[in-house]
Amino acid sequence: MTFEYLVTAFIICLSPGIGVVYTLSSTLGGGLKAGFWAAIGCTIATVIHLVVAMAGLAAILHTSAVLFQAIKFAGVAYLLWMAWAVLKGRGGLSVRPTEPKSPLQLIRSGILLNILNPKLPLFFVAFIPQFVPAGSPVGLLIELGLGFTAMTFIVFIGYAVIAATGRQYLLQSETAMSWMRRAFAASFAALGLKLATEGTR
Repeated sequence: MTFEYLVTAFIICLSPGIGVVYTLSSTLGGGLKAGFWAAIGCTIATVIHLVVAMAGLAAILHTSAVLFQAIKFAGVAYLLWMAWAVLKGRGGLSVRPTEPKSPLQLIRSGILLNILNPKLPLFFVAFIPQFVPAGSPVGLLIELGLGFTAMTFIVFIGYAVIAATGRQYLLQSETAMSWMRRAFAASFAALGLKLATEGTR
């Protein structure tokens, strides 16, 4: 695993996406512990996508427009539902303090949010081979996949710590909380619309 690969993976993980938004909103709603379990869920989804990509399902999604569209729009619908839930302060994505969610609930939502994005396995199929020399053993693919998974978890935990640090200030400001709800709702809606307009290629 090269330094170049780790730096590239870090930049990719750092880019705001579904997992980042979910981890931040979970942390603001339930504290650092909730953010930790949310990050676990998002990381598990990443592992699943990596396994799918390496198993060749990404190639099937790439060639089957019907299957790709079905998964894609299921993801779009879920993201838009999450946007509505955040905006109205409902469910596990409320940025206000709520009744504690169980680790299982937080992990399940993190998996669902990320697993319904068919672009991820396609991305891994395009990304990882760039760092695999011809004739390399399968073990190298596994090593790169595990490295990316570890980087994902570290970055998400970093986001959770940052959110937890400023949580008390935000919770004490009604104006800040209102804007946070709108920002997270807009983020989920934008991610959903972006996914809806993307093609298979």
